[in-house]
Amino acid sequence: MGLTSNENVSALEPAVTKQTATITEASPIRHTSYQVPDNPLVVIAPTKSWVALNLGDLLTYRELLYFLIWRDVKVRYKQTALGAAWAIIQPLFTMLIFTLFFGRLAGISSEGIPYPIFAYAGLLPWTFFSNAISNGSSSLIGDSRLITKVYFPRMVIPIAAVGAGLVDFVIAFIILVGLMAYYGIGLSLNILMLPVLVLLLTLLATGVAMWMSALNLKYRDVRYALPFLIQLWMFASPIIYPASLVPERWKWALALNPLTGIIEGFRASLLGYRNFDWKTLTISAVITLIILIYSAYTFRRMEKGFADIV
Repeated sequence: MGLTSNENVSALEPAVTKQTATITEASPIRHTSYQVPDNPLVVIAPTKSWVALNLGDLLTYRELLYFLIWRDVKVRYKQTALGAAWAIIQPLFTMLIFTLFFGRLAGISSEGIPYPIFAYAGLLPWTFFSNAISNGSSSLIGDSRLITKVYFPRMVIPIAAVGAGLVDFVIAFIILVGLMAYYGIGLSLNILMLPVLVLLLTLLATGVAMWMSALNLKYRDVRYALPFLIQLWMFASPIIYPASLVPERWKWALALNPLTGIIEGFRASLLGYRNFDWKTLTISAVITLIILIYSAYTFRRMEKGFADIV
């Protein structure tokens, strides 16, 4: 969610500026401190070589990150009758539609697992991922006035959009627990892999959101193409169907989708209907890290022009 008023910008300024007094020209940045009586001056200059990620800045501005996450959560459900219940309604109603059309009418196999919980276990990570991309891609534009007003690591903005989605993920997870109890599905030791899978999913969403936010700021056509790409990505992922349903000659292509190992891993850890496909999960982890690192460097390289094109 973006800033909608001057008051919101003013509310953010203390969280941004309390660390240092800054002069903002461009980023990627190189910090050079000059000791001035009573107040150090930090000069921010563009780098002349390949940019450093400067991830330590994220730790320095962690309070701003928490503030933006909480702001996005509050703004998302402000003046809505159902409030945070929308975090449950979206995947729940999508699950009901998928169960009717794909489970009942199309008769798609769910490998012995009741189709409603099979679909919901796939929709839960997917809903978080797709919302993180959608909200993250527009986050820089929404916070444009903040970007031009003060210095802080711009990477904080799309990361905050992803972090706010984790709140919805936790709320929607309650329905999955209820479905598991209803269908009598118990937990196994596979559940120990769930935190790892959530971390992988979050890193993947963060990487794609950072990349899309930078591209969307420079090329505004991205906002029109993104919904189509998200929908295409959904059908290319094993959400409404199991990965085993894909013909053998195409499984290599499915494995290159980083969501494949993550979604199948979610089902394995929660529903215990099959063992982990460690090969596919490893491929997903490697591709996720590649996307995250590439997106972070791309974001930092493009960051120096954000204030000029916003």
